[in-house]
Amino acid sequence: MSSMINSVELLNFKCFENQSFELRKITLLTGLNSSGKSSFIQSLLLLRQSYYQDLLPDVGLALNGDLITIGTAQDALFEGAALLEDAVEDQIGFRITWQDGQRGEWLFNYDRVADVLSLASQPTTSEIYNTSLFSNTFHYLTAERIGPRPFFETSEFQVRQRKQIGTRGEYAAHFLSVYRDEHIPNSILSHPKAESSSLIEQVRAWMGEVSPGTKIERKLSPDMGLVSLQFSYGLSNPYRATNVGFGITYTLPILLAILASPPGTLILLENPEAHLHPKGQSMMGHLLALAASCGVQVVVETHSDHVLNGIRLAVHGGKINPEDVCLHFFRRIEENDQALTQVVTPQIDRNGRINQWPDGFFDEWDKSLDALLEPAQE
Repeated sequence: MSSMINSVELLNFKCFENQSFELRKITLLTGLNSSGKSSFIQSLLLLRQSYYQDLLPDVGLALNGDLITIGTAQDALFEGAALLEDAVEDQIGFRITWQDGQRGEWLFNYDRVADVLSLASQPTTSEIYNTSLFSNTFHYLTAERIGPRPFFETSEFQVRQRKQIGTRGEYAAHFLSVYRDEHIPNSILSHPKAESSSLIEQVRAWMGEVSPGTKIERKLSPDMGLVSLQFSYGLSNPYRATNVGFGITYTLPILLAILASPPGTLILLENPEAHLHPKGQSMMGHLLALAASCGVQVVVETHSDHVLNGIRLAVHGGKINPEDVCLHFFRRIEENDQALTQVVTPQIDRNGRINQWPDGFFDEWDKSLDALLEPAQE
């Protein structure tokens, strides 16, 4: 089983000068927009992308590719370092430690004149590239996922050989078509109302938490390399995907990634709450916590207090231990006329309670309620 990531340290990367992050079975990233959450996820994606473009371990970084597009080397350099005009060379670095004791360090020299990065040091063992960050036991779903479409893409290579859903969920329909009858690997994730433990029945049952009574069918057109999805409710005639809400097609790839992943998988997920009503958002947080309790490592970026509360309820209900949950709150502060990113890490206890609520950490409802309790202005 692939080992879980314990910590990540970033050196001179984007908004981080030198920042360490602890990761647990489930790690939640939250904070105001442009505070550094996506940059942290990009650091992991950058290493994976570089490996699959054959630039690691021997050459350097692939700043632009299928997973992320960063731009130039200067775009990857720490914002504060970019202001130091007298510096000729800097280093961008990534240090990762795994639960089994493995440790990887990638350092890259930055040449300001040529605006290029060159490899300075790398891990001494190739075993690191067998971990989930670099293997097929990995899923990344971006915030901008595929919405309702008459037809969806197929990819024999991505779906059958690599068991990937696509960063936007573009292969979700094909993935479901191929693996629909396979049993989900984690029985703890089995929905109590599902007719069986097959992937299709589990997806239907969990989708029912978002849209009750939803049934999903697919139609494969192998000659055209396309697959279509149809949805029905009870005895209704089937609907095309374009005639149902965004929430269903946005949720489908997340459910597939969670339910089909064996222990040791790493899932990076942005904004699972998109197009979901509050109950569905809370369900998503609860399901992510359940997956983490089964040995699937989850890193989720979210702005939803309902997703957070779904995780807290899972802790309160004994579904996952509080020490297996990590919360990171990102905020921008001004220091010496420079905007810096500060990371605060609140702790959660066995009752699902959080020990600190820094300003901006899911407190907007309390602020609005305080304002509403004040007498209305005439």
